[in-house]
Amino acid sequence: MRTQASATHHPHDDAPDTVEAFRRLATLPPGQQRDALREEIVESWLPMAERLAGRFRNRGESSEDLRQVAALGLVKAVDRYDPELGNAFESYAVPTITGEIKRHFRDHMWTLHVPRRVQDLRNRVRFASQDLSQTIPGRRPTVAEIAEHARMSEEDVLAGLEALESFTALSLDAELPGSDDGYSLSDALGSPDPALDTVIDREAVKPRLQALPERERAILYMRFFSDMTQSRIADELGISQMHVSRLISRCCTRLRDQIMRDAA
Repeated sequence: MRTQASATHHPHDDAPDTVEAFRRLATLPPGQQRDALREEIVESWLPMAERLAGRFRNRGESSEDLRQVAALGLVKAVDRYDPELGNAFESYAVPTITGEIKRHFRDHMWTLHVPRRVQDLRNRVRFASQDLSQTIPGRRPTVAEIAEHARMSEEDVLAGLEALESFTALSLDAELPGSDDGYSLSDALGSPDPALDTVIDREAVKPRLQALPERERAILYMRFFSDMTQSRIADELGISQMHVSRLISRCCTRLRDQIMRDAA
């Protein structure tokens, strides 16, 4: 759409003069003519939207995706702008587009949900660190220096620094820094200890074992705690191995039934 240069100063050199176009848009009913004019206005302001998107480059999102998000913000600004309020479209569109881009980062770029306050702290710490790195080359700014520069507490700076390292999640299969043998984070994680089930079983059976007759309790102790064979137990007690086998089977069945009833 051909536009004439506006007499009003714009921070964007190629800002089009769409004042009359917006006034016409406000009077047109829904339809093909209105849609065509709306599209022309959006195309006129796309260079500004793309420049705003460029301010957010190198933050983990592709330039093309950022331009698409900025274009979406521009469309929203065009649809919501009311020329009758007397404000320039640019003053309304810039915060609308910028807000849309920031929401995109907040809602789609964080792998884990991070509170809005922590995200804001992260941005303040990042900007302060960038400013300070130009004045103190050769080292990273300290927490105290960042806090003074950004007018934040050191506690908030620490939270922001931690969030700087939490934008994306590390894969459990990622090799740990300094590892030469493929050692990954998953190798450092714990796993359920099967011995815990044994502890639970022993605690469950303990009162029932104590209630058994002395000879049966002794047989079970020799078999399962001292790891003695049935023939050796039979020799120890002066009874047959068959008798020992029947006693063990009977005791185990009784204990299992009693514990199952207790659990139920």
